[in-house]
Amino acid sequence: MPTLNLFTNVPVDAVIASDILRDATKAVAKIIGKPESYVMILLNGRVPIAFGGTEEPAAYGELVSIGGLDPSVNGKLSSTIAEILQTKLYIDSSRFYIKFYDAQRSFFGFNGSTF
Repeated sequence: MPTLNLFTNVPVDAVIASDILRDATKAVAKIIGKPESYVMILLNGRVPIAFGGTEEPAAYGELVSIGGLDPSVNGKLSSTIAEILQTKLYIDSSRFYIKFYDAQRSFFGFNGSTF
């Protein structure tokens, strides 16, 4: 159930969005060690964002997972997602924050119940 919610002030067209969703899904699944079928990625473009006092391309992400996160994994996720954003949207890695949440199973609902 890893879920990555990405926000950026860059406009994202459908083709680029599809590429980012595919690449981020594969990366999150591989790095965390969960099946791709469990991974959800949300991509929000054209969100008003100021970073460091400017509106240059920037992004913010939040990744929630039930287990699988630790400092080493988080570092790999941060650099990999930053690389995807740099390659696809030209967002410099110095203009990207990501927050990690390691959640308890009972705090997530799925299929009419909790995990």
